[in-house]
This record gives sequence, structure tokens and C-alpha cells, in this order.
Amino acid sequence: MTIPASLLDANLNSLPLIHKGKVRDIYDIDDKHMLIVTTDRLSAFDVILPDPIPGKGIVLNEVSDFWFKKLSKLIPNQLSDLTLDQVLDNKQDCERLEKRGIIVKKLNPLPIEAIVRGYLIGSGWKDYQKTGQVCGIQLAENLQQASQLPEPLFTPSTKAAVGDHDENISYEETVELLGEDLAKQVRDISLTLYTTAAKYALERNIIIADTKFEFGLDDDGVLHLIDEVLTPDSSRFWDAKEYKVGTSPASFDKQIVRDYLETLDWNKTAPGPRLSDEVAEKTALKYREAYSMLTA
Repeated sequence: MTIPASLLDANLNSLPLIHKGKVRDIYDIDDKHMLIVTTDRLSAFDVILPDPIPGKGIVLNEVSDFWFKKLSKLIPNQLSDLTLDQVLDNKQDCERLEKRGIIVKKLNPLPIEAIVRGYLIGSGWKDYQKTGQVCGIQLAENLQQASQLPEPLFTPSTKAAVGDHDENISYEETVELLGEDLAKQVRDISLTLYTTAAKYALERNIIIADTKFEFGLDDDGVLHLIDEVLTPDSSRFWDAKEYKVGTSPASFDKQIVRDYLETLDWNKTAPGPRLSDEVAEKTALKYREAYSMLTA
């Protein structure tokens, strides 16, 4: 994978900016379409850092595109047939945003993140140590860190604004937000998507420990898969060859950055600290490694 120059900001003047997220810049095209540009920005501890991870946005875009197409038989998704040169007049913008920009359908996003956990790690492990539960779901006793769960768990959360933290919610609260039928549909398809992807990834020596999905509805109420899908940013990828129960396996993601930041005298509030070239490049290599293993 050839990596062009880093991109911290889309800086697109030809279309109206709808939203600037932690990683993605979203622009309006027309009544039915919008442009999503995946930058090389990186957030850690919910703070956007000042330095990019070279090529990270391209990897995220390529991985998402791979999964959107692979899982399209299970659920419709946000992808449209339009290309950058059909919506951008400026050739330089087309070249600059190549492999980073996708034109998607405008859908009505659901107000939750659909999180699926297949292994006991992260906040789920901390929760289990205190309560024996994960997000209110009772588990067996004496499980270890990184244990594979008997069945994947659906543990949704609310969507937080940039800089805020998402909050876990129960399935009952999900029903209150979405209605019973839609909540069940989201739960069931989330578990199916995770199980399907996890099986595929494991055959390529990647364990998908957990992930988050986002969904939207079209004007006819049909559920679509949106945002990013099964990327190193939205998921926890482990090397199956190095996986060991009772430890915290290394991830194909920004864990290198998190570990580095933990060594600094930083209070985890904005502005974030600068990254060394070495940390940024090591992180970039991890993202590219995950892409190569999944799509080879």
C-alpha cells in the first residue's frame, strides 16, 4: 500500500461542511448524498491529538470498504455509486482525497452505537472484576482477562459529542430509544455481523475481540450499516498467534499511542501532546499490517 502525504483536515471549499468528527470530515452534496473524508487525525482518551498518523485514514477507508462489500448480503449499507470526480470540480481535490473520500447515501442515523464483545477486555474486564457483570449482563465466575466469552454480548451505548464519553445503556433502554422491533433488529444483525466477520478474520490470524457498529434508516425505514465497519479504530484486533488468556494482548491500533501517552505528565484533556515521529510511524505500521492480513 503506497501512502501519500498525511492529511489532518479535508479543507474542502467547494462543498458545505456538515460535521467535523474526531477522524472524519463530512460534506453536503445534495438531498440524497454526502461526502465523508477520512483523515489521518487520531484521538486518544477522547482528545484529538495535534499530529497525524501517516496514511491511517486510507487504511480505515479501505478496510471499511472491504467489509461493507463483504457483508452486503447481510444488510444494505451507506455506499453509493458516485465517485469523487463526479462531485468535485477541482482535480487537485480529487487527487488529494483519493482513497480517503467516499460518497454515501444520506440516512437517518440511530442514536446508539451497537457494541459487540466477544472477549473479556477493556472496560468490560474492569466491569467484570468489580461486579461479575459486563454492562449489567451476569457472567460466569473466575473468568480471566482476555477470555473468550461463551457467546458474544450486545452492549449498546449512547453516542457522545466530540470530547465527551459514550455511556453504556441496557437493552431495555435501547428498546425505549428505538422501539422494540428496531432494537431487536439492531441487536440481531450486530451479533450476526460480528460472528461472520470474526470467523473470517480468525482464518487470517486476527481475533476481533470487540467492535462497534452504527446504523441508519432510509426513508422507507430500511436499516443500513453506516459510518466505519470493523476497522482498527472501531474494533480491537489481536494477533491470534500471540493471543494468551490472562494477559492484555497487543492490538493492531493506537495502543502504541495510548501506552506512550500514559508515560507523559498529561491530564488527558485538550490540548493533546505532540507525538514523536517514531511513535507515529510505529502506529501507522500497525494499521497497515491489519489491512494486509485482512485483505490479502
